[in-house]
Amino acid sequence: MSNVPPNLSEDDAKVVEWLATEYPQISEEFRRIMLEQFVLFAKKHKGYGCDNITLGSNLSTPEDIKLSLTGIVIRMLDKINRLKSIILQNGEDLVGEALEDTLRDLSVYGIIAQIVQQGKFKK
Repeated sequence: MSNVPPNLSEDDAKVVEWLATEYPQISEEFRRIMLEQFVLFAKKHKGYGCDNITLGSNLSTPEDIKLSLTGIVIRMLDKINRLKSIILQNGEDLVGEALEDTLRDLSVYGIIAQIVQQGKFKK
């Protein structure tokens, strides 16, 4: 199963292989976008580090995690409002952020939130 990432359960491997076989274009594009977003995250993380997400905490308490997630929610709400604005203005945004950039940022914030929720957004 060449399309299957390592360390998947047998059932998960089968469904990934099914998708790659039945929907090769969607499968390949999804993978390409995921890698592109990982590179974007790496570049931004190199510039910002952890503190802009963890707000200086080490996510060691439920309160730290909640505060960090609250910050992410606010960032995501800003992106959602920008998304609504871009769509309602037929693709034009007054600050120059493209629809694709907004969607990418929302996706990356969703992954960051999952890592924070697990308490793993640290070295």
